[in-house]
Amino acid sequence: MPPSEYAPPARVNVLGVGISAINMAEAVDRCARLLAQRKQAYVCVTGVHGIMEAQRDARFREILNRAFLCTPDGMPTVWIGRWQGHADISRVYGPDFMLELCRNSVASGYRHFLYGGGPGTAERLRERLERLAPGIRIVGAYTPPFRPLSPAEEDRLIAGIARARPDIFWVGLSTPKQERFMARMVDRLDTRLMIGVGAAFDLHAGLRRDAPAWMKSCGLQWLHRFVQEPGRLWRRYLSNNPQFVWQIALQFAGIRKFRLEES
Repeated sequence: MPPSEYAPPARVNVLGVGISAINMAEAVDRCARLLAQRKQAYVCVTGVHGIMEAQRDARFREILNRAFLCTPDGMPTVWIGRWQGHADISRVYGPDFMLELCRNSVASGYRHFLYGGGPGTAERLRERLERLAPGIRIVGAYTPPFRPLSPAEEDRLIAGIARARPDIFWVGLSTPKQERFMARMVDRLDTRLMIGVGAAFDLHAGLRRDAPAWMKSCGLQWLHRFVQEPGRLWRRYLSNNPQFVWQIALQFAGIRKFRLEES
């Protein structure tokens, strides 16, 4: 391929967070090319929640902007991308992206490791993925404690990954915990591509229902999740969503400028 095809994708400036102006096919293709080149990187699957976390934490914003890809996980990021002139951008939703890349990886024999979820989730996910992507090579699964890993636990994880040698290390924690974990560990784990997909673990393990297609296309998936987990999510959605709309209005009106840091 010509060198230009390896250039990073254009980015959409969403309140200073650089969302990759890509679609599902391009996201899978770029990950496949990175794996073939044997490089190390991490991918963030980012929607409104992550973008608003980045408004409160400059270090977290830097983590998102340094990612190999920061995919448009929610429809608001897609709409903003199209408003900024990226006609081909479309949603790269974490659970769908996980399944597409898992299926795509079978022919190449890439090895996968599952890290995250609640007790038993990673093993249940492993069983489901082996049915959804026949031939997939899953070389390990681990459910970490809810708290941060101790130095001894990190050392054991590093040693275990060195033995398993996965090509793709899936992280199912939550935002911003999973992104911070990837940024800290990407150079310490013997793996090529770390991808944070959050709720994809619970969805593919059959522990949570996904929203219907019409709610996804209308940008109402947050409401579907809120109805399922109001006690946990009410603060996130009732605070983040109105603030996001207000800040985006200020950005588009030119009243407030958001600098997009170099990736």
